Amino acid sequence: MSETASTPPAPTDPPHDEARERLSAVRAEVGKAVVGQDAAVSGLLVALLCGGHVLMEGVPGTAKTLLVRSLAGALDVDTRRVQFTPDLMPGDITGSMVIDSKAGALSFREGPVFTNLLLADEINRTPPKTQSALLEAMEEGQVSVDGVTRRLPTPFLVAATQNPVEYEGTYPLPEAQLDRFLLKVVLPIPERVQELEIVQRHASGFDPRDVAAAGVGAVATPADIEAGQAAVGSVQVSPEVIGYIVDIARATRESPSLSLGVSPRGATALMRSARAWAWLTGRDFVTPDDVKALAHATLVHRLGLQPEAELEGVDVAEVLASALNSVPVPR
Repeated sequence: MSETASTPPAPTDPPHDEARERLSAVRAEVGKAVVGQDAAVSGLLVALLCGGHVLMEGVPGTAKTLLVRSLAGALDVDTRRVQFTPDLMPGDITGSMVIDSKAGALSFREGPVFTNLLLADEINRTPPKTQSALLEAMEEGQVSVDGVTRRLPTPFLVAATQNPVEYEGTYPLPEAQLDRFLLKVVLPIPERVQELEIVQRHASGFDPRDVAAAGVGAVATPADIEAGQAAVGSVQVSPEVIGYIVDIARATRESPSLSLGVSPRGATALMRSARAWAWLTGRDFVTPDDVKALAHATLVHRLGLQPEAELEGVDVAEVLASALNSVPVPR
């Protein structure tokens, strides 16, 4: 056999360990622009590795927009932002058919959804009809306009921000759309030390609209995300851990405080996110601790309180915590 014929082809994807190192470096890179939101950065990475989407909640001014911009810069991917308003139409997101003045015919004009990271800013400020325009894109990675289906770029992630629903002028997301978000992360008000650092950065000339000037550069690529997704798919989940996940989901359905428990889709989402977290932390198998670490972010937005529980001011997160504590942890 000739030397040429015996030479193995050059690898087209980065090795999984190298991809993990680069994706782990994204957290530090985003930290150059965003202070005190490490959990949210980790959640976005988990969602990317699962091909899922993230709902981010926090009061205005907690760096939701800056976080997504910084993540896009660290991953070397395209990003677009849509400010959701009460008069936004579905075609403003997906795109629409327009008349080409030169050709004299209809042509498709892509909407902002044709990107890698879509920042859907204040998604709960637009009515449900427009919110649902994202459903097909989030679930299928495509949009259908005028009877033609068009694929979206990969990777594709919707990072939707919302203000707490008790704020005026908001429309709570319908259950069907909430279920399409893999994770919900809450961006808290930073601690005093962190807030001092934020204000000091701005005093030194930091411009949140220019993350590159803050030193944020590409430390990973879409190829790393693709390699990570392949590696996550091979992470082992034992029958005991699968049983633990299912029992958690079933415990939420039995809670008297909940009108809506975790569906089988939610249980599958918890398994996927736990797999991604296990891989990011350097393991090829899922532990019960991985499940517990991702349970809140993966499940809390899928739960619905009974009307009487809402009137009594019951916290859905506390109900989820109680359900988690009621399930024996496998050894």
